[in-house]
Amino acid sequence: MGWKGINIKYEIRDNRNGYKAGALKQGMKHPYVKHCDFVAIFDADFQPDPDFLWRSIPFLAHNPDLALVQARWKFVNSNECLMTRMQEMSLDYHFTVEQEAGSATHAFFGFNGTAGVWRISALNEAGGWKDRTTVEDMDLAVRVSLKGWKFVYIGDLKVRSRYEKVVLPTNVFVANAPHPSALVKNELPSTFRAYRYQQHRWSCGPANLFKKMIMEIARNKKVTLWKKLYVIYSFFFVRKIVAHLVTFIFYCVVLPATVLVPEVQVPIWGAVYIPSIVSLLNSVGTPRSFHLLNVMSLHRTKGTFIGLFEAGTTVNEWVVTKKLGDASKPKTGSKGTKKPRIQIGERLMFVWLKGLRSLIKKLVLRMLTSKVKETNYEH
Repeated sequence: MGWKGINIKYEIRDNRNGYKAGALKQGMKHPYVKHCDFVAIFDADFQPDPDFLWRSIPFLAHNPDLALVQARWKFVNSNECLMTRMQEMSLDYHFTVEQEAGSATHAFFGFNGTAGVWRISALNEAGGWKDRTTVEDMDLAVRVSLKGWKFVYIGDLKVRSRYEKVVLPTNVFVANAPHPSALVKNELPSTFRAYRYQQHRWSCGPANLFKKMIMEIARNKKVTLWKKLYVIYSFFFVRKIVAHLVTFIFYCVVLPATVLVPEVQVPIWGAVYIPSIVSLLNSVGTPRSFHLLNVMSLHRTKGTFIGLFEAGTTVNEWVVTKKLGDASKPKTGSKGTKKPRIQIGERLMFVWLKGLRSLIKKLVLRMLTSKVKETNYEH
């Protein structure tokens, strides 16, 4: 297919072997890829700006030791419902803090699977795409990094709401790309079922990859000891495993136990101050959704255990995240701002959040009452 004289080929395959990793591996086998130096990857619901390649390719062209340029996502349906607001806050923190810090300090971070441009020679050197886990993007990023390549995250490479004529560089292969004249935007899953499957994959996959790669990372000779410690301890162990476990145990076990079992007591700094600080830091990118934290801790913890111990049949199961496609539909007959839809799953989360707030309130009152009694007794 040609569009205004540009050489564009639309390729599909007739099976789902290897899921997304299999599709990308199949795409890299086409003969015309041999004439390309870079590959730009977009999921089907991403619509890049016309100048995306003009703004990303120069980083790779002028830095021969650079393997990946990662752009930031923007969400077009973040105000659709409580579910999308919660995801927006979580992903804004991920980009604003985690990706930015990894890029600045170690030139390493997990590839987000889309909205990025890879140097094909670096991708081939690391062995290409592998379908051994459900996080083929993170798998590739770790293997490329262990070869000594560097990554860069461009936080200001985001949506620009304008159309313009653009001539694409001839040495770039675009995988899963939509029409070149569309805007860059991304849709969040707006149903609880879709979000739950997505979070399971994002929790189970990294834990499973950590189990499979920990010794390979430790034995690597091409990167510094400091970078290996960062990847093993900070990137994997703390953020992909411990964070889910601590969140679930604290909010879903310890705090409820302090109300239901009087013998269980938590110091006020542990029950209020530290969680408040952590919550504030997590909501720096989206402060309006501060109150929506930690509602998926149980499901993430379950996915982490499944990935670590390879338990069950869902450890390598790829379930496509269903999206409604409302973001791409033209808005006709609009009468002002559309109110977010409240679904059953979201109502249950409202009830859960309300109950958690009540538990924390009771806990704080109990601690304050105890303090007053102790003070009076001393006097």
